[in-house]
Amino acid sequence: MRTLVSSRSARRTSACRFVGVAVVALLSGIVAVSAPTPLHARLREARATPGTTTPVERAVARGVVTLRTPGSAMIRVARSEFVFGSSPDDVLEALGRCAGEPFGHRCTERTFSNELPSLVASIASFWLDRTEVTVEAYERCVAVGACPPRTLVAGERRLDSPELPVTLVSSYEAEAYCRFRGARLPSEAEFERAARGTTGRTYPWGDLYNSRLSNHGRFGMEAVDASDGFEELAPVGSFVSGRTPDGFLDLAGNAAEWTSDVYTERHGLPPEPGRSAGRVVKGGHFAKGSAWLRGAARAELDPSDRSPFVGFRCARSAQKQPETP
Repeated sequence: MRTLVSSRSARRTSACRFVGVAVVALLSGIVAVSAPTPLHARLREARATPGTTTPVERAVARGVVTLRTPGSAMIRVARSEFVFGSSPDDVLEALGRCAGEPFGHRCTERTFSNELPSLVASIASFWLDRTEVTVEAYERCVAVGACPPRTLVAGERRLDSPELPVTLVSSYEAEAYCRFRGARLPSEAEFERAARGTTGRTYPWGDLYNSRLSNHGRFGMEAVDASDGFEELAPVGSFVSGRTPDGFLDLAGNAAEWTSDVYTERHGLPPEPGRSAGRVVKGGHFAKGSAWLRGAARAELDPSDRSPFVGFRCARSAQKQPETP
């Protein structure tokens, strides 16, 4: 009888120790799945591997799952040269893609002429969010008073789920959030470098369009297209197969994204005198067809506008390490 009681007591003690370790691990944000390495060493390993998680893919690094909240993990882009913008042949190819849309007859030579000319750009190394900023992350900024609250009418509340990209924010509000994280909005060139790489690929995933790799729409009477699985916004990171070779998600479709650049009708030109300065928006969104999801595609939006189609992600110069607020 004593042996049985002792055995049960030992099992209880062992179980309590296991639960205690599990609670400590959960509170610290790290769940250990391998035992040989001491916990403090595993913590150092996890903190030393920025940019290893997405909302869809849980990154496992050497037996440690790193839970990074709030804020998106960031990926570093190396200093590089790349072709920025489009050549006349690229514009003609975009027109060909547009011709395949239901309203393709409305596309003209001016539709994509704002992508001209193509330039060789040299860009310093920078960090960029792996995913679009979520509603949940933005609301944390609002909760501490660092970001203006969004005012949503009844019909817009369908876009207010925590895992969706935050939209209905102006460029100024997007900048406020990025400042809260010690970051900034990316430039147009930085966004395009992340989307197209140094090879100048057409889409974030490659040169061939694939309707299954992004949350897209169509150029037609009905702009949204639910054939990709989502009629409107999708949770960030839903299209894992559409990521770039560097690991960026949703650089085409879902929500278009604010950049920090003032819009001009041609690359390399100063803003037109007397013309109100809009901001460059990149990436296309869930109500745009394939031609608008290309990495070179660009649009203009007044910086004070709050669109259900436009969100953002944050960037940081490489001299500063990315941090989670």
